Amino acid sequence: MSSQLSTCTLTRTTTVAAGAFAPGHLGGLTQHIPFELVDHVLDETKTVQVRVRTLPSRVGIYFVLALGLFPSLGYRRVWDKLVAGLSGIEHGLPSEAALR
Repeated sequence: MSSQLSTCTLTRTTTVAAGAFAPGHLGGLTQHIPFELVDHVLDETKTVQVRVRTLPSRVGIYFVLALGLFPSLGYRRVWDKLVAGLSGIEHGLPSEAALR
């Protein structure tokens, strides 16, 4: 029976976006909705920001998706969940008005 048991190691390569929001994977959403897809949609719809602010267009898309995942939470609490994995990494803290 020992000849039937074996182990294998699986490795996975993940491409992440550069910048402050990449290391935390924005709450894991980029594992399911890759940033390349979001960037492609932003390019196709011509809605990429002209100036980079606290909330770049890509982050705004992930924020809207997170709002759908946590409909009973306010914007600030959803933002906190979205960036929870970024502890120790400097990232912007948008105002309530910017989140709206």
